[in-house]
Amino acid sequence: MNEKLKLLEQRFLELENLLASPDLYSDPKNAAKLLKEQKDLTPIVEAFRSLKAAETAISDSLELMQGETDPDMKDMLQEELQTAKDDIERLNEELKVLLLPKDENDDKSVIVEIRGGAGGEEAQLFANSLYRMYTMYAEKQKWKVDLINLNQTELGGIKEVSFEIEGMGAYSRLKFESGVHRVQRVPETESQGRVHTSTVTVAVLPSVEDVEIDIKTDDLKIDVFRAGGAGGQHVNKTESAVRITHIPTGVVVECQDERSQHKNKDKAMKVLRSRIYEAELAKQHAEISAERKSQVGTGDRSERIRTYNYPESRVSDHRIKMTLYKLESFLNGDLDEIVDGLITAYQAEKLLEQGE
Repeated sequence: MNEKLKLLEQRFLELENLLASPDLYSDPKNAAKLLKEQKDLTPIVEAFRSLKAAETAISDSLELMQGETDPDMKDMLQEELQTAKDDIERLNEELKVLLLPKDENDDKSVIVEIRGGAGGEEAQLFANSLYRMYTMYAEKQKWKVDLINLNQTELGGIKEVSFEIEGMGAYSRLKFESGVHRVQRVPETESQGRVHTSTVTVAVLPSVEDVEIDIKTDDLKIDVFRAGGAGGQHVNKTESAVRITHIPTGVVVECQDERSQHKNKDKAMKVLRSRIYEAELAKQHAEISAERKSQVGTGDRSERIRTYNYPESRVSDHRIKMTLYKLESFLNGDLDEIVDGLITAYQAEKLLEQGE
């Protein structure tokens, strides 16, 4: 690990020199690439330099203790020695995590798709609750939410909704949300107070640019139609809604949020690219590690990942065995405790894999 850290520090110094050159900025794309590399290396190099400083502090303390006769001074040096040893232990663990292979999509924005599953109208009402939860979380993170497609029910539920969350690192925080979310509560229409169980599926896709995936125009079937909503709301008199079918994969995407057909087509293409990209990634991952399953789950949409129990005000994440008794706060966008737990579990699994 030490040799790898030395090489990374050397590369960091090279980047500092390259970025100091005014000529570099004549090529903005290359400059942006180098700035990102420097940003990624900064926490690693800072931790490595702190580690070296702690090692030097141990060496200095031991040397001073050899010739020291004053008991108070010896005690002080012993304290400094212990502090430096603690720092080394902490920094070594920190560096192991920082050196884990980085998910290339972590810095990206995301497209989130939510669909009501088993449970009819109750599932669709909870789909609306999850949509609100993620938009509130995005707001707390200072991320931007852009609605792509919304299919509502008469009673205020959501059959399906897709939206983009734009912000640095959105994928790194939300990628573990893919899967089946189960809700247990007493519906308003339930006269005998029985708890019903319903499910909602969530898919989180990295938002990808045109250059990352090539979609041929000949492979697309594009249909336009009039947009419409529940109860006749937001009905357009022009055919502004767009449905795009990717013929080779059978992926179908609809967008009717915008009044402009052109804007709807752009949004639909963004979702289409992300879905095809996700399918390609899943295929690659399956080929690389067919029998391997992460501690935080596969992220498969058929996998039950979390239960929201209203009578007990409880939210339980089944992958990391974490239960919180603050359901209302969680549904108001306070997701960090479970999100941090999922990231920690993922890192622990990766460290274990490296050890093997």
